[in-house]
Amino acid sequence: MPGEPTIISKNVGWIEVICGGMFSGKTEELIRRARRAQFAGQQVVIVKPEIDKRYDEHDIVSHNATALPGITAATADQIILMTGNAEVVCIDEAQFFDDRLVDVANDLANSGKRVIIAGLDMDFEGKPFDPIPNLLAVAEYVTKLHAICSESGLPANYSQRVVESKERILVGESEAYEPRARHCFRPPVDQPKRKKVAEFNHSVQKQDTPS
Repeated sequence: MPGEPTIISKNVGWIEVICGGMFSGKTEELIRRARRAQFAGQQVVIVKPEIDKRYDEHDIVSHNATALPGITAATADQIILMTGNAEVVCIDEAQFFDDRLVDVANDLANSGKRVIIAGLDMDFEGKPFDPIPNLLAVAEYVTKLHAICSESGLPANYSQRVVESKERILVGESEAYEPRARHCFRPPVDQPKRKKVAEFNHSVQKQDTPS
C-alpha cells in the first residue's frame, strides 16, 4: 500500500502517519499494519489516549468492530515508558494527545522503533488538528484516507459535526459526526444528512451463456 514501507529493517526506526477524516478507516488500517507486524514475529504495542472510551476502555476498536488489545495513556510522554520493549509502536487517535507527541514519536523512531500513528488531520471546523500536521512533516511515510460523503456520495475529507457543541474535542461517533466532501461541508454545525444504508444483495444472477 502507498505510504507503507515495503522493506522492514532491524534496528532502523521511522514514522508512518495514517490521516483523514472521520469514518475513513484510519484505525482499521492501523490494526492491519499492527497485525502484519505481529505475524512477522515483532513485538507490537498499541496505545490510545485515555479520553477515548467509545468502544472499549483499553482495546483498539475500529468503526467496523475490528479490535486488538491495547493500552491507554493520559499524556504523550507516558507512551515512552509503556513501549520500552516494543519493536513497533502503534498510536491511535493521535489528535487527542498533546503536542509532545511529535518529540515522543521522533524519540521512539530514533531509538530504532517503527512508529505507526493514526489520527484526524482536521477538526470539526476544517482547521489543521494538532499535533497531526507536525507529525506529517517529520514522518517518512504518509497515507491519507477518505470516507464517503453522507450527502453526495463522493470522497469525503472533512468531519461534519451534527450536534450543537463549540468544544474542539468532542469524542463521538455517527451521532455527532458525518463524513463530508468539500462542497458539502458546512462548519461549524450542520443538520444530519444520513441516508439509509442499503442492504447488501447476496443473490448472484446467472448470466446466459452463448450456445
